[in-house]
Amino acid sequence: MKGNIQTITDYIETLVNIPSPSGYTEEVITRVEELLLNRNVIVTRNRKGGLLVTLPGKDKTRHRMLTAHVDTLGAMVKEVKKDGRLRLTNIGGFRWNAAEGEYCRVITSSDKRYTGTILLHQASVHVYKNAGDIKRDEKNMEVRLDEKVDSKKGTEQLGIQPGDFVAFEPRFEKTASGYIKSRHLDDKASVALLIHLINVIETEGIVLPYTTHFLISNNEEIGYGGNSNISPETEEYLAVDMGAIGDGQTTDEHSVSICAKDSSGPYHFKLRNKLVELAKEHELSYAVDIYPYYGSDASAAIRAGYDIAHGLIGPGIDASHSHERTHTDSLLHTFGLLYYYVQSELAT
Repeated sequence: MKGNIQTITDYIETLVNIPSPSGYTEEVITRVEELLLNRNVIVTRNRKGGLLVTLPGKDKTRHRMLTAHVDTLGAMVKEVKKDGRLRLTNIGGFRWNAAEGEYCRVITSSDKRYTGTILLHQASVHVYKNAGDIKRDEKNMEVRLDEKVDSKKGTEQLGIQPGDFVAFEPRFEKTASGYIKSRHLDDKASVALLIHLINVIETEGIVLPYTTHFLISNNEEIGYGGNSNISPETEEYLAVDMGAIGDGQTTDEHSVSICAKDSSGPYHFKLRNKLVELAKEHELSYAVDIYPYYGSDASAAIRAGYDIAHGLIGPGIDASHSHERTHTDSLLHTFGLLYYYVQSELAT
């Protein structure tokens, strides 16, 4: 199977440990740039702060684009409370119960960093009889700082104020059985795959049939990461994101997931069929699936009015937007499909 799983896993671990909630992605974008140093590729930044990598192809009149997003879920300080704790507002679509008990980092506007824990205000069952019944929402969830503060003034003296970013700790772990557990596998697992793909293309001296762009977007979790910087020559646009796992889904943690439809509607039929045929031809384990509550950089590009054939694939991720997990099998099958796709003829 194409793809070095140790390299892919190392990239994932590096990326998930760099805090990058949507709106705070400079550090992780810089790291992606560093991972592409000394490669014969054209690397530029767009005004939104995303990264665009271009590999010239044999045919420079017809282009492809692949994208994965490096921004993640997170939060922002909404209010410094009277007792010095922090009320939050969410960044991206998650439920507060999925963040309860998580360690976090508060990043101030001057880049000071403080650790804390996201907790229900009424966390102690010895004090609050109905703690289990209280709604987990912005009103009741807060950050308990690991600092000696017990007042609003004390917290403000640390330099913490509304608008500061709050990043969730990933707690990355790779098990002996091949599972990778971490927050932010959506979508840093796919960013790692694209970095590895670019490096493999360069190392193997592969000349792509078409000029191919790779967009590392940085606003996908809030809806508009990949809706710009698409050249007029681009005919196919493939988002590489996560496959959603749950009741009624065919996606699992051991295959590449190919999306037929999400909340934005169906993806391009010919491109989807092309991806399925490539998976079959190269004996890759795959699942065609529908993600009912989901949007991607590709659907954002369609909404922005681009005349492209759009597709979506990715590794299967369990417990998306919560305590995520995938398997090296899924990563390798996804990488394999990407490897063969970028060397194939256009579906359209």
